Amino acid sequence: MKPTSPLHPDIQSNPRNFLRQLFDAAVKRALPLPNTPEFLPKPPKGRTLVLGAGKAAGAMAHAVEALWPPDAALSGMVVTRYGHTPVRPAGVPERLKVVEASHPVPDAAGLAAAEQILALTQGLTKDDLVLCLISGGGSALLTLPADGLDLAEKQAINQALLKSGANIGEMNCVRKHLSRIKGGRLAEACAPARVVTLAISDVPGDDPSVIASGPTVPDATTCAHALDILQRYQIAISPAVMNALSSAKWESSKPGDSFFDQTSVHLIATPQQSLLAAAALAESKGLRAYVLSDEIEGESREVGKVHAALARASARGQGPFVKPCVILSGGETTVTVRAAQAKPGAKALEGRGGRAGEFCMGLAQALQGQAGVWALAADTDGIDGIEDNAGAIVTPDTLVRGAMMGLVLGDHLAGNDAYGYFQNLNDLVFSGPTHTNVNDFRAVLVL
Repeated sequence: MKPTSPLHPDIQSNPRNFLRQLFDAAVKRALPLPNTPEFLPKPPKGRTLVLGAGKAAGAMAHAVEALWPPDAALSGMVVTRYGHTPVRPAGVPERLKVVEASHPVPDAAGLAAAEQILALTQGLTKDDLVLCLISGGGSALLTLPADGLDLAEKQAINQALLKSGANIGEMNCVRKHLSRIKGGRLAEACAPARVVTLAISDVPGDDPSVIASGPTVPDATTCAHALDILQRYQIAISPAVMNALSSAKWESSKPGDSFFDQTSVHLIATPQQSLLAAAALAESKGLRAYVLSDEIEGESREVGKVHAALARASARGQGPFVKPCVILSGGETTVTVRAAQAKPGAKALEGRGGRAGEFCMGLAQALQGQAGVWALAADTDGIDGIEDNAGAIVTPDTLVRGAMMGLVLGDHLAGNDAYGYFQNLNDLVFSGPTHTNVNDFRAVLVL
């Protein structure tokens, strides 16, 4: 894309600040309140029940409270991650219950929330409306183990999947088939009421059946698919789980089931929209912006190496992009947690970093101090993995500064310890919970 004005001097003088502005623009584009009015249905003849789950569920619930006609009845509850409930906007009455639970590994609070949400569907009629507010993170937060499966085993399987390198589609296929509420089962429980789902996409391809494991949409995957994934990644399961999946006892709701005739889904925010918002900001400051894709998957460190190759070629004037420019991408990469090999007499590093940080380590290692290249990678929900940072920044002198502090990037990569590496460099990115989630955001600036 071509710039619309001369290059703003602040980009050259403060690349860090500019990259953060791009991230903030991407997050702002995905916030629930400005994106909800277009898709909000009219009040029904009967009652309106709001149900939901995800990292953005609290903010989505507040948006509905603010926009729903004050004289129309409204009730329900949503579950979000601990610490992700925003302050209710001034003047907005409290009409919906927001509870918190654990993510990415489910806990008893999430189990209790899912049980309450399912119980609220009792007694619905064809005159009623169920408004489902779904966003990334809902898979862990809306946990209701299948009959015969206890929470402890589901937690163990979930933890193993998170470390395995499985992509989000594979993980959510398994989650759907270990659940009594995901994989379309919530929609089934709501019948015969009309179900309207408002979703914020955090998945490559924006497939509603993958977002939060699709509690209100049909599932084309099967128990056999789930079992294959578990076996491929060598995830330990009990004989009871093996038998249930082998016999299709825990099969999800399928396309063609009649209750889906009364359902609809609207994506109110997507990764591509956020990348385009960042691109528009860059162009307004005189910088060419190239959006690679919002569907990039794969090992985070390897994706970092590919971005580094593109940046190095562009920095040398060999294409494929014309500098000065910013290269933008999104999607959901993965991190395979490996056992770090410590040097003799040294303690092995323990992983303390998520996908964005691991991407930055792979990028920095491949850039090898390339002059004029800066980068920021962060998760748009404000939390990279299980730590308190959103991501990290890479500068032309990242490796030099690290070496001066005695940091060995290869050791941190072996231990999946992006947090420790970038924390020492004061290059972590902090935003706090953003109350939305359109997944990975990456910006590579080539000056």
